[in-house]
Amino acid sequence: MRRVGESSGRNRAERLNRQPVPQQRQATRFEDLPEYKRVATQRIAGEMLGVANPFYRSHDVAAGATTSIGGREFVNFASYDYLGTNTDPHVAESARQAIDRFGISASASRLVAGERPGHVELERKLAGVYGVDAAVCFVSGYLTNVATIGCLMGPQDLVIHDEFIHNSALAGIKLSGAARRLFQHNDIENLETILKTLSSDFRRILVIVEGIYSMDGDIADLPALLELKARYGFWLMVDEAHAFGILGKTGRGTFEHFDLDPRDIDIWMGTLSKTTSSCGGYIAGSSALADILKAEAGGFVYSVGLSPVLAAAAVAGLDILQSEPARIERLRRNGQLFLEQARAMGLDTGLSMGHSVVPVIVGDSLRAAQLSNDLLAEGINVLPIIHPAVPEGMARLRFFITCNHTEEQIRRAVAVTAEKLKSLQDRNFGLAALDMDKMMQFLPTGIVPDSP
Repeated sequence: MRRVGESSGRNRAERLNRQPVPQQRQATRFEDLPEYKRVATQRIAGEMLGVANPFYRSHDVAAGATTSIGGREFVNFASYDYLGTNTDPHVAESARQAIDRFGISASASRLVAGERPGHVELERKLAGVYGVDAAVCFVSGYLTNVATIGCLMGPQDLVIHDEFIHNSALAGIKLSGAARRLFQHNDIENLETILKTLSSDFRRILVIVEGIYSMDGDIADLPALLELKARYGFWLMVDEAHAFGILGKTGRGTFEHFDLDPRDIDIWMGTLSKTTSSCGGYIAGSSALADILKAEAGGFVYSVGLSPVLAAAAVAGLDILQSEPARIERLRRNGQLFLEQARAMGLDTGLSMGHSVVPVIVGDSLRAAQLSNDLLAEGINVLPIIHPAVPEGMARLRFFITCNHTEEQIRRAVAVTAEKLKSLQDRNFGLAALDMDKMMQFLPTGIVPDSP
């Protein structure tokens, strides 16, 4: 047997020696990636039409209804400070006290040495606002969706989501390994068709929607979703990032807007960077859900705890939400005024219902970028949303409305937007005006642009 084994070993070695030596593998250059192709194409196209990059504008001060950029004052429609909490004295004082007591960082995962009283208070207050058992806070709003979906769902499961859902939810679905289906935006019949076809094929089913959709400013049909949930037995997750503090008489969100029992929704998700002007995200729901996430969600267990100063600021923001409902009413009036004025001026506001987000749909990505620059020259700061964040042909300026915008600021912003957009349209400014042959001469070697 030993001789047979030795012979077999020699034959294996001889076969390996006869095989051709594999060629040395070369790592792909970042410059050769299709992702770089898109970036380079957009940059060259902008340069050819003289469109300055509208992104990464650096603000000199805290940005709210107004801001300062490069030493110049602007009316600001590009920040999430819906209820004006970012510069509120109560928020600032709470943050200072937290820094004096706890420093800046939690310095560890909450599971080990990162737990602070502010975390517990914030989660207790969030659960109270939603009228549910418990809440869990994460250090990032994006991470909240990724970690929660990745924790609860797996390869035997199905996630069905509205086609306009946030990218963070898509990343969470990909991490989970679950099957994914999308339904047409706010189309309950289309969702039911998917459920009828697939609901019996999977262990768990999760349906994800947004309270107010971040790109379009319309609202999920929550009553119809709950009716489907009662019949098909799925978990319902509602992303309240742009609805919390905005919808409902007291700003408690989508359930208050529709006068529904918040416990009928399995998973409430939201961010701390809008209404509460902090940073991070949260999940609210049952005690069992909170226990699972605190024990199993990698983005919680293996991540440093939310900075104590951010937790304190968020708690103060919740105090303002509950004690000053007049801010919610001012925001509501401002959103409706902006929407009414925009429609009267013939601007395409898409599906927006005039709450926290009002888009002005331009269509062409380069035209949207130039419109943003033209408005900046007029003292109005608003940013474009372009491909691939939205489909080409659906580029837009996205106006965030706050309770502190004045009527004059809103009326002027709408009027100037309509004027500048008409000028661009009359000049046929945009992708259609590009000389593609000339553009090819400026692109890095080997890069072929996507068709406009």
